[in-house]
Amino acid sequence: MPSLENRSVRLPRLAFVVRLLFALFLVGTGIMTMGFGVNGYPVGDPPNELDQFMLALEKTGYLIFWVGFLKTVAGGLMFFPRTTPLAILMALPYAFNILLYVTFFAHQYLVVGIPDFAACVLLIYCYFDWYRPIFAGPTTAAIQDASGDEHAL
Repeated sequence: MPSLENRSVRLPRLAFVVRLLFALFLVGTGIMTMGFGVNGYPVGDPPNELDQFMLALEKTGYLIFWVGFLKTVAGGLMFFPRTTPLAILMALPYAFNILLYVTFFAHQYLVVGIPDFAACVLLIYCYFDWYRPIFAGPTTAAIQDASGDEHAL
């Protein structure tokens, strides 16, 4: 497994800019989503199909507040280089969900959903060296028993 010093970020300048913009987006929309969880989803008069879907989602008790909270936390963690790999993984389910949502329901928000998902995928690519140990096979390590003999795990 590469040590922390050997883990690099691909396309570091692009990753830095995308990371900060994505973090700002997550924090901003996370706070907005928490507001929807507390105050309810704003609907037009009369509610269109998308509004009706969001109202039905609200009635199911879907955890809108907690989704917003986790988006805000992920965005906040993304501001710090050390916690960015964790924040990207935290944001991936949200970004994929938004991609599906704008693709199948809210077509007018494709201009937001596609760049949101693309930013997350680009950051996963840029920070892939940090995730490489997850996909590595088992390693053998020698340990010493009480008598001082070495054995492989």
